[in-house]
Amino acid sequence: MLNISFLLAYSYKFGSATGIADYPYSHLWLFFNISWIALAFLLKPYSIARTSRIRDILKSHFTLIIVHVLLVTAFFVVEKAYYYSREQLLGTYILFVILLFLWKVFFTYLIRGYRRKGYNYRKVAIVGYGELSQELKGFFNKHPEHGYKLIGFFDNNVKNEEVLGKVNDIKEYLKTGVIDEIYCCLPYIRYTQVKRLIDFGEENLIKVKLIADFRGFSLKSVNLERFDHIPVLNVSSIPLDDFGNKMVKRTFDVAFSSFIILFFLSWMIPLISLMIALESKGPVFFRQKRTGIKNKSFYCYKFRTMVVNTDADHLQAEKNDCRITRTGSFLRKTSLDELPQFFNVFMGQMSVVGPRPHMLKHTEEYAKIVEKFMARHFVKPGITGLAQAKGFRGETKALELMKSRVKLDRFYVENWSLNFDIKIILLTIGSMIKGDHKAY
Repeated sequence: MLNISFLLAYSYKFGSATGIADYPYSHLWLFFNISWIALAFLLKPYSIARTSRIRDILKSHFTLIIVHVLLVTAFFVVEKAYYYSREQLLGTYILFVILLFLWKVFFTYLIRGYRRKGYNYRKVAIVGYGELSQELKGFFNKHPEHGYKLIGFFDNNVKNEEVLGKVNDIKEYLKTGVIDEIYCCLPYIRYTQVKRLIDFGEENLIKVKLIADFRGFSLKSVNLERFDHIPVLNVSSIPLDDFGNKMVKRTFDVAFSSFIILFFLSWMIPLISLMIALESKGPVFFRQKRTGIKNKSFYCYKFRTMVVNTDADHLQAEKNDCRITRTGSFLRKTSLDELPQFFNVFMGQMSVVGPRPHMLKHTEEYAKIVEKFMARHFVKPGITGLAQAKGFRGETKALELMKSRVKLDRFYVENWSLNFDIKIILLTIGSMIKGDHKAY
């Protein structure tokens, strides 16, 4: 579909596709394909489970497209390839997004409809009878589109019409080929029974899956790690623990911050510096130690918006704060005072989007009184964040305001995606255009 889109856009722009195999478009076409295949191996958008939601499938492919656009842009810059048609490039991506998304939605609904009618299903047995296994049964019955058909339960301690026999009896069912997968509910069966089932499953080419009861935990994801032969469940896993996700976010940060620095800060810094210098004495930039990723401190940069004072490192700006200059008031209301933080982003100390960094004193204070406050420091702090995009910015005298801000920050940390970052940036730009009464 990428190649079809490229050919159609080329034909529309130049009248035919005959010149696509010649230089320079042959090089661009080759780079399109190589970079897409490399990113597909890295980001794994085609690893789709039966239970994957359409929204998540489309998100993974959209993230891949965004990174692909960034790589192609980098190719343009490195090659100084200004002779390529921007119209052809834009047309390629518009067609590709439409074709790819239509195909994904169509095929997903097609296969799910096929499974709902009773085809392409997997026959499963649940070992261990209890509340957890009943919930699993409810899931299978509620979602026939995923293609799972429950044969029955096996348990040594419970006897009813749903239980087909004891745990050892399942082997007789397996020999007849009636069962494709076994789900072992760990709370209700012993380790030795699980071990024998796994061994038997491997010998008979039947998948065995283990279900632990984590329903009492607020978990977004659980990752399995291995220490030699010891499996360890990581219950504090977040999306940005993944190397591929880190690479995507860092690539976006470098590209975005470079764009802002080159095309905006290059002329805004001299202008704003002059405005600050003419109104009050002191440095143009204000730097302050703030809490970064893993609770490590760093110097955060801003345009100076106050007269030089000794309270800056422990006292937040308040409404009608006498320390704020007229130029500083304008910079704060428009959020232009935060622009130097794009240098922090470029240097890797911050990200474009993330929880806002606090002064060291405030981090120490709030960590004692706000539950799970420090969890927001699993990722780099940002110039803007979900809390700020939702209106939680500025002064936080009320404890409930800080709790709400932290709740949104933790939601961001647990649900990060490149699409989420872009959405927050757009919300922030909208807020800057409309103006925020809390920006003072």
